[in-house]
Amino acid sequence: MKIIVLGGDGFCGWPTSLHLSNLGHEITIIDNLSRRKIDIDLETNSLTPIKPIHRRIKTWEEMTSKKINFLNINVATDYELIKKAIADVSPNAIIHFAEQRSAPYSMISATTKRYTVNNNVNATHNILAAISELKKDIHLIHLGTMGVYGYGQTGENPIPEGYLEIKIDQPDGSQVSKEILYPAAPGSIYHTTKTLDALLFYFYNKNDNLRITDLHQGIVWGTNTFETNLHEDLINRFDYDGDYGTVLNRFLMQSAINHPLTVHGSGNQTRAFIHIQDSVKCIEIALNNPPQAQDKVQIFNQMSESKKLIDLANIVSKLTGAEILLLNNPRNEADCNELNVINTKFIGYGLSPLKLSENLMYEVTEITKKFTHRINKDKILAKAKW
Repeated sequence: MKIIVLGGDGFCGWPTSLHLSNLGHEITIIDNLSRRKIDIDLETNSLTPIKPIHRRIKTWEEMTSKKINFLNINVATDYELIKKAIADVSPNAIIHFAEQRSAPYSMISATTKRYTVNNNVNATHNILAAISELKKDIHLIHLGTMGVYGYGQTGENPIPEGYLEIKIDQPDGSQVSKEILYPAAPGSIYHTTKTLDALLFYFYNKNDNLRITDLHQGIVWGTNTFETNLHEDLINRFDYDGDYGTVLNRFLMQSAINHPLTVHGSGNQTRAFIHIQDSVKCIEIALNNPPQAQDKVQIFNQMSESKKLIDLANIVSKLTGAEILLLNNPRNEADCNELNVINTKFIGYGLSPLKLSENLMYEVTEITKKFTHRINKDKILAKAKW
């Protein structure tokens, strides 16, 4: 297939691009490298020394004889350029990672809130509008978040994959059945943009018959995949700072430098997790199982398992001997929640999830130890509060 990967230089986009290229697909990465610019603004860096995008692509081609094309386009602002790129490439599928992906970053200030909304919502809408205007039959795969469901669940009813069956009472006493999008409960501006994406997908699917898959992904952990391990120039980024670092990667980084594992609040908040290798595998599965014409938006819950943060910290502490430090929670969120999630679609398509294991966590710890000299300890603690 011909595939455009929007945001293909990022944490999930880069390993996905390599994985799909390795499978024989023709890949075009479109990225304006904004994530690298944010590092400069925040005065931080990837723990792993990621190479410039052209160096990455050149090394990949030298190692595999597989070519990846690259276009530097701001998907959120350059509508005519993104439309032309889609027309020129004529892809079978577009994979959409081109959004600001950090909840804490989206809550730092009015500036980061506005940037996140402008970038994420406009990027999504420009893609949808371009596909519609070009009248192209393209499967759009979007990387969303489990956070659209919110983290206030206390009961035992599992969260379905995107849709909820409800009954509406009628004046005559009868009931009408209806299927709706599962009620959104975003906990940050970032999560809010993902819920707005879902409404845009609903409209363009209903009105223009666009074929769309929305992946509600859990928190990604791990760093490398089979392809990014092939050469040091291909290494994936590893965010450790309080704004972009994901919780398990941060725990493993902290343990490697003898820093206490920082748990916000009681630690009884439950979150869904998925390893980066499974993340790229799920994209492959979604690509190979597209919705058909006239189908509703296809929604998958992309996660492997759920754990309370304090349980996660205890696992890492037992493995590494690190101390656990409970801090005041900077987020306005429930101190305790359950997260019972249905993820039968990916399992049904053959995904065998990688669960938390000592071997996989050891790999991340070893990467951290290798690049300890790159850690700015002033950036470890979370700064954004809301």
